[in-house]
Amino acid sequence: MVNGILEVLLVDARGLQGTDFWAGQMDPYVLIQYKSQERKSSVRRGEGSNPVWNEKFTFRVEYPGADDQYKLFLRIMDKDTFSADDFVGEATIHLKDIIAMGVENGGAQLHPNKYSVVKTDQTYCGEIKVGFTFTPSAERGLDLNEEELGGWKQSGF
Repeated sequence: MVNGILEVLLVDARGLQGTDFWAGQMDPYVLIQYKSQERKSSVRRGEGSNPVWNEKFTFRVEYPGADDQYKLFLRIMDKDTFSADDFVGEATIHLKDIIAMGVENGGAQLHPNKYSVVKTDQTYCGEIKVGFTFTPSAERGLDLNEEELGGWKQSGF
């Protein structure tokens, strides 16, 4: 088994369909989930259907994994002040190929690409641009430090 770091570059989104019909522009953010790890982007206040993030997030990856599920889930939400945040859409990106290539070649990079954002009924509601870098560790069982985990420290318990 090889451990490594998956770096996700969240660039922007285009053409998102709003959820607030009378309240004005959306304030979008993205929940990014890889297996049990979750990160949250900044809220792009007033940027509506074309937000720009240009933020990087890191995730710990084991290859091959026990469940063989190498999916990154991007859930776009609209931040609301006086009510629950609204679901805008989601994208699922399969990462097995880039991780396998990174393990084989000592690293792999996929420049930012556009991925379709869909609603729960699978209808198209915009696109999101994301890039990836996977770097395997030099040692098996790498003990990642706090900074490499995007601010989250792995517990030893």
